[in-house]
Amino acid sequence: MTFPEKMSGVVLNGHGGPEMLEWRDDLPVPVLRESDVLVRVSAAGVNNTDINTRTAWYSKGEAEADDASWSGTPLTFPRIQGADVCGEIVAVGAAIDTSRIGQRVLIEPCIREANGDTLKTPWYFGSECDGGFAQYTRVAARHAHAINCDLTDIELASFPCSYSTAENMLTRANVRKGETILVTGASGGVGSATVQLAQARGAKVIAVTSASKAKTLLELGAKKTLDRGDDLVAALGANSVDVVIDLVAGPKWPSLLNVLRPGGRYAVAGAIGGPLVELDIRTLYLKDLSFFGCTVLEPQVFSNLVGRIERKEIAPLVAETYPLRNIAAAQSAFGEKGHIGKIVLALD
Repeated sequence: MTFPEKMSGVVLNGHGGPEMLEWRDDLPVPVLRESDVLVRVSAAGVNNTDINTRTAWYSKGEAEADDASWSGTPLTFPRIQGADVCGEIVAVGAAIDTSRIGQRVLIEPCIREANGDTLKTPWYFGSECDGGFAQYTRVAARHAHAINCDLTDIELASFPCSYSTAENMLTRANVRKGETILVTGASGGVGSATVQLAQARGAKVIAVTSASKAKTLLELGAKKTLDRGDDLVAALGANSVDVVIDLVAGPKWPSLLNVLRPGGRYAVAGAIGGPLVELDIRTLYLKDLSFFGCTVLEPQVFSNLVGRIERKEIAPLVAETYPLRNIAAAQSAFGEKGHIGKIVLALD
């Protein structure tokens, strides 16, 4: 099979606002190394990570934002972003069996192999390397997971980033059947995925959301919802929750530890309410709490997620779909937080 030398897609030209995103029709089609596959992208999801990278939110330094990538290393521009990818393998490197050509795949967003090398520090797809906001993308074959199900490509593109993040948090926190789990930011992509995945494990889920979104989260499997403005201790009681899955942080963060039972576990993979919190260290050690910062996926997480999709243990939740050309509008809608689930970009 022959491929064009050029492709269309969106590039990020530097840190800043949506004006830093540019549609181009002259991007080179990726050249494969021997352990790579070439994926023709059909759909790609919108994520906080894409926007945070564009705005240099990850940077803790000066305006130059030399540490503004997911791994804390400088980005190079232009960069093709896009961590959530569904597509079809259309070519393989010399070391990969040609039987993989034609497979529909989801790309694991946490990259442990790139450019033929095993990475000391994992990368994020679309951050330290080019991602899926283009017609074609390349990735090490081990990170392109074949999937067999009757969902559409748009639906499948809603899974990789949010659901693997959620599954990783639940895995790291060792969430078990019968436990009570409190999920903050429950209406977002990761939050709504966490509700489903925790329910699939047999846990009782309490979801923190807005009143307008409570009904949908109950339909997804939450046993109870709380409003974002509620006093958690008054609503639940102190020492009432086994695990907190947090995506918000912010000024109300101390209450999350107050509702944890002694020996409870706290897992975090986001800070949409603000990254700085106040910790009374006595709460941590007197209650024997365990904290889990969750970024790098455990090795089994993504394959476990694919299995759950194929067994229909979880369902896609697509809020809106936009053409890739309209990425700025899609990211604007994402930032308004009026949706439940994922916003997905479609490629021709």
